[in-house]
Amino acid sequence: MLKQSLQQKLLQKLSPQQIQMIKLLEIPTILLEQRIKKEMEENPVLEEGKDEEEEFQENGEEEISEENPENNIDEFSLDDYINDEDIPSYKLSANNYSKDDKKEDIPFSIGISFHEHLQNQIGLRNLNEKEEILTLYLIGNLDDDGYVRRKLEAIVNDLAFSQNIETDEDELIEVLKIVQDLEPTGVGARNLQECLLLQIESKDQEIPEIKLSRKILKYYFNEFTKKHYEKIITRLDISEEELKASINEILKLNPRPGNSFSDSSGVIQTLVPDFILENNEGKLQLSLNSKNAPELRLSYTYTEMLQSYSHKSKSEKTKSDKEAITFMKQKLDSAKWFIDAIKQRQNTLMLTMNAIIEYQHDYFLDGDESFLKPMILKDIAEKTNLDISTISRVANSKYIQTDFGIYSLKYFFSEGLQTQSGEEVSTREIKSILKECVENEEKKKPLTDDKLTNILKEKGYEIARRTVAKYREQLNIPVARLRKEL
Repeated sequence: MLKQSLQQKLLQKLSPQQIQMIKLLEIPTILLEQRIKKEMEENPVLEEGKDEEEEFQENGEEEISEENPENNIDEFSLDDYINDEDIPSYKLSANNYSKDDKKEDIPFSIGISFHEHLQNQIGLRNLNEKEEILTLYLIGNLDDDGYVRRKLEAIVNDLAFSQNIETDEDELIEVLKIVQDLEPTGVGARNLQECLLLQIESKDQEIPEIKLSRKILKYYFNEFTKKHYEKIITRLDISEEELKASINEILKLNPRPGNSFSDSSGVIQTLVPDFILENNEGKLQLSLNSKNAPELRLSYTYTEMLQSYSHKSKSEKTKSDKEAITFMKQKLDSAKWFIDAIKQRQNTLMLTMNAIIEYQHDYFLDGDESFLKPMILKDIAEKTNLDISTISRVANSKYIQTDFGIYSLKYFFSEGLQTQSGEEVSTREIKSILKECVENEEKKKPLTDDKLTNILKEKGYEIARRTVAKYREQLNIPVARLRKEL
């Protein structure tokens, strides 16, 4: 049975200026520089330098508002856009970020990209036109780890449809060999086994352990990954010492050659901190990176030009005068908004970071992890009276330079657990204990998750085995079977 009904909904839509404000808050220092440069290129009214004519600008603003109120940009506070995105409940209770957020949690940096590094090497090769096109196309299909994850058949089809280039898998395999001959060694592999083989085959095969390593990777890769060492020893008729020497050679290889050149953002990693924290005899002093606090002003030339146009009577103004006035008003309004948006960004960053420092004051004095308190986004949102989504945006991709290193803001957020005595501790403290236990374990008999759980219970931490397994995985520590060594 069909029914008709009327429903009223109140929807909040963000203006283009609000969206730009949100994006300004999210981006880190290095991207802010680029954003400011782009704005200055597009808007001649905006320029670098201290503002020394505030009185004139205030008067000019009143005059412009009278001329054309439609061009005014509504004042906007970041706190006005509550619920502009659905924030999962886990973000309110812990520092667990979804997979979609992970791409933001990377060091923003400057330099030549991984793909550019490979492309530059192609220019030194003696290739014909088609080989060069195919090689560059394959490089474009490498992921950040340096692998060709796509099937060659799919790439052949792409080349036919998008580039109008006829090729086949055999020809592409020959071109792939060119890519695999580039630095860093191991790039262009289609799987881990091929990646490691490319690297071991580039070494001196006259060395016994290198030769044996190649044999293991080529013929006993499955046994090697599962650590079935006894089978390898039996089938190759080698001693335990020979196997150990060969495995040590394999462990020197890089399973992610793309990352040996760059970080996961595809750029040589050079961290640019957003904040600088100094400890002056126990007094913590926070400041923004100077690149994060640029001095911007309105161009005197354009404001004076607009003033001269505005002083003309209606009868004196030509059509071109009116067009010039409209253009300059739009650019002036846009420049004013951008200057205000940058200032608001700075204020929000400082407000949030100061709240984090106040919350984790003992930790920031000397960097002792044991002083890190459990802290979630909601804690800082309540402390600053900002929305949780605002805190999330500030925490994403922002870094602080301290006397003991550069840290992501996300580092300071963590869940809380209670000990048997009722004391609340940070999960980072638990992870630190787990890491220490694994580092000091007997490698021939590594600690299972059950044993790690019992060790924590002995120390007063009541944690379920599945939680221990989760923390172990977050630390990138393999299960006990895969940690076993000869």
